[in-house]
Amino acid sequence: MDIGVVFQLDPPASAVVDLSVKAERAGFSHVWSFDSHLLWQEPFVIYSQILDRTERVIVGPMVTNPGTRDWTVTASAFATLNEMYGNRTVCGIGRGDSALRTLGLKPTTIKELGECVTAIRELAAGRVADVRGREIHFPWVAEGSELEVWVAAYGPRALALTGEVGDGFILQLADPDIVAWTIAAVRASAEKAGRDPDAITFCVAAPAYVGDDLAHQRDQTRWFGGMVGNHIADIVDRYGGDGSAVPQALTDYIKGRQGYDYAEHGRAGNTHTDFVPDDIVDRFCLLGPVENHLARLRELRDLGVDQFAVYLQHDDKEHTLAAYGEHVIPVVSSW
Repeated sequence: MDIGVVFQLDPPASAVVDLSVKAERAGFSHVWSFDSHLLWQEPFVIYSQILDRTERVIVGPMVTNPGTRDWTVTASAFATLNEMYGNRTVCGIGRGDSALRTLGLKPTTIKELGECVTAIRELAAGRVADVRGREIHFPWVAEGSELEVWVAAYGPRALALTGEVGDGFILQLADPDIVAWTIAAVRASAEKAGRDPDAITFCVAAPAYVGDDLAHQRDQTRWFGGMVGNHIADIVDRYGGDGSAVPQALTDYIKGRQGYDYAEHGRAGNTHTDFVPDDIVDRFCLLGPVENHLARLRELRDLGVDQFAVYLQHDDKEHTLAAYGEHVIPVVSSW
């Protein structure tokens, strides 16, 4: 199992680059970032600096979307970074949440997401792609350029699409029961589409905080349940909350949700996430001493997870980064 890390792109950008260098030295395989241009800085500019100061880590958004950039622009950015630094990028993509909602727009459709996934992957590899009915390609892309596109999903239709077209699957929570359900759905869809389920990379992303003060850690990571709740609310609107299409473990907790302020999106101390109970924080995140993290990571690995990506948005980033490098990654690497 690989261990990645996810950063917000608050200024100064140099601090994110410095943390990324430390992450590589600690043994992290991937450096991911949020991609929401009204809330944070532009990721592709920062990726170039991260890649320039590192040798091994793979960088990419967790996650971009089909709506805020033209698909050809997104593909061009990845292809350019690959030409400059080798194939050290990955495209995490979803329907869009904060990046689109802060513009007053709705998430894109499943159909559009699927077409975008294929177009970005093909263009970044120098192949011809169908972009809204027109054949497009980049003549300047060097032979050997490749880009994997990992799809972030929660609901049944998005999970099915992931199995049909995704190189990887991103689940943004670490509850083992929900992990098992989503992986099974993606695998079943891949088989139905005639694809090899084992060729799909399964990534779980969630906050991790190493230490002994669970009450403080919960307060620092409760924001995550609120962020996930935005996606779950969309699913409940579409499928209902009776557990027939989506496990009740994923839907019950949002019943107390009263709205959401994107000005506090993804931030510790978010005042709009009081509805998230402690047990959801514990199930969705990795908290407590190192042994707690190792136990959950082993459970996730046994369920088929190939990468755990640490959301590092709390008041003890450096310590958690170092603790993973010293006590977690060496153990996980030996499994």
